[in-house]
Amino acid sequence: MLATNTLGELLSTLLDRRPFGRKFEDGREIREMCLALLTESDESSSWQLAATILNRYRMLDRDRKIAFFEFLNDELDLDAARIADLAKSYGSDPSPKNFKAFSRASEPRRQALFRQLNEAPGATAEIVRLRRDLLTLLDERPELARTDHDIVHLLRSWFNRGFLVMRQITWESPASILEKIIAHEAVHEIGTWDDLRRRLQPTDRRCFAFFHPAMPDEPLIFVEVALMDGVPNSIRSVLTEEREVLVAEEADTAVFYSISNCQLGLAGVSFGNSLIKQVARDLSHDLPNLKSFVTLSPIPGLKRWLQGEGILEGDSGPKVMERLAAKYLLDAKAPDGLPLDPVARFHLGNGALLHAILPDADLSETGIAQSSGVMVNYLYDLSRIAHNTIQFSRRENVAATSAVKNLAKRAAVVS
Repeated sequence: MLATNTLGELLSTLLDRRPFGRKFEDGREIREMCLALLTESDESSSWQLAATILNRYRMLDRDRKIAFFEFLNDELDLDAARIADLAKSYGSDPSPKNFKAFSRASEPRRQALFRQLNEAPGATAEIVRLRRDLLTLLDERPELARTDHDIVHLLRSWFNRGFLVMRQITWESPASILEKIIAHEAVHEIGTWDDLRRRLQPTDRRCFAFFHPAMPDEPLIFVEVALMDGVPNSIRSVLTEEREVLVAEEADTAVFYSISNCQLGLAGVSFGNSLIKQVARDLSHDLPNLKSFVTLSPIPGLKRWLQGEGILEGDSGPKVMERLAAKYLLDAKAPDGLPLDPVARFHLGNGALLHAILPDADLSETGIAQSSGVMVNYLYDLSRIAHNTIQFSRRENVAATSAVKNLAKRAAVVS
């Protein structure tokens, strides 16, 4: 992992862009400044104006932020009539000149604005936070989804996998980063610093995160890994304080037991699949004895599905819940034909195989509330990931072991 960390430090040093050290005064409204930025040609003035706009946005109250997003949504939207005219011109004469005019008109002006805003030092993190604010407004202002679509389009480009750097998080990592790991752990709560130490310090534990050079101190997403002897059948066997620490080189199984996003503003910008695959590849290189790469995953939609189907699990034992969980994961589909369960969609779409159903694997309050304690192993077979991904994308197959398929067949018929 040393090479990866060294590359990360190098990129962070070369590409880190810090915010301006002082604020620039500008008496204009934020709308006027944005329109001025779109016509600004001087690079230094453009950077200064972009930084001023982002500083001003940060100080807006909720109502003024809504007004700002309405300005982006309406005044910097597409000109449909002009696009229609240019489309006709290009259709009758597909010259480079007409293509260029049509292409430019087909992009909302707000995209150009955000590109110019992003040129300011520290702007990338500010735009991610701005998008986080926008997401909180979409339920009551669904029309703002047009602006959100454009921001996501840009973020997917800026946070392309080629720009991301994977770094290992250790007990010696900066406290500011460790605090973010504690705060953003979304699957199995980290209650204390001792809890965090038990997940990072032992020789059979690993944690990896993706970083972006423009946000070198902000983990984007992280995955926690347990190196074990065999596939675990409960989360307690992974997290218990009483477990015997294993020498990493003696482990035969890498267990991905938690993956958490750290940036709400990057929702819909997927890089978790790349993180798991890279961690698996790197671990297999560093620890040749590793033979299996599996998850220990929750089934967050199981109980809700059971209730929706009118199935009462109160008197159901572990074996019944095991079969019902298999049926849910294999047969319950969303309108797009993919698995209804969000975690299943993620891992199966990532090329994993549904390996085993684990009753009574998570007896925590959350585990009982979500899935009556049932968890699941998804297996990442590095030689089959590409094949499984293609099959899944075609809706042809949910890759699963015969044992899981048999469990689903034996599940009680849902009335």
